[in-house]
Amino acid sequence: MEPPNLYPVKLYVYDLSKGLARRLSPIMLGEGGCGERAGTGQEGSGTAGRGGQAWVTTQGKAQRMEKRPRREGKQLEGIWHTSIVVHKDEFFFGSGGISSCPPGRTLLGPPDSVVDVGSTEVTEEIFLEYLSSLGESLFRSEAYNIFENNCNTFSNEVAQFLTGRKIPSYITDLPSEILSTPFGQALRPFLDSIAIQPPGGSPVGRPNGQS
Repeated sequence: MEPPNLYPVKLYVYDLSKGLARRLSPIMLGEGGCGERAGTGQEGSGTAGRGGQAWVTTQGKAQRMEKRPRREGKQLEGIWHTSIVVHKDEFFFGSGGISSCPPGRTLLGPPDSVVDVGSTEVTEEIFLEYLSSLGESLFRSEAYNIFENNCNTFSNEVAQFLTGRKIPSYITDLPSEILSTPFGQALRPFLDSIAIQPPGGSPVGRPNGQS
């Protein structure tokens, strides 16, 4: 019996921010501004200035009010868009549904990094049938949501179908990282309305997205 053919599976990773997330995220996703904290000082009464610092008296004990510096916010390395490359094509999900193109041929250009997910025995014919079923269920165009059902959700689903492996958690955890901050929560109503569809692909539903 001949061994089955194995087809390589790659994850293409793009930083949609082009490096801006790495530089700006500690500022934009900060955890609060400057504040004050009390440190126990000497016994005394009243409020006085000692050495340029403010003191308050609580139950006969003087406490020094110190400036608390702003805490650094979360560090995001990128705003990730991913796709799966298998059977000589690149497949991705966006607001237009599932699309395909030759590897690296969307207007995003070449990927910032490539992850070797593994190999698969799934043939191209079976894979395209699988994508068609996804396009009619979990990954319809109207099902797209930037936080809950996005390109990375699709890549993770497809990677597990093909190889049994998930994509890196630093990619799939990105939405929760953003939404765990006050800034992310405040912007969520706006961000929920954003639809991302990298131009340059053809709709998947028939081989090679042809009509």
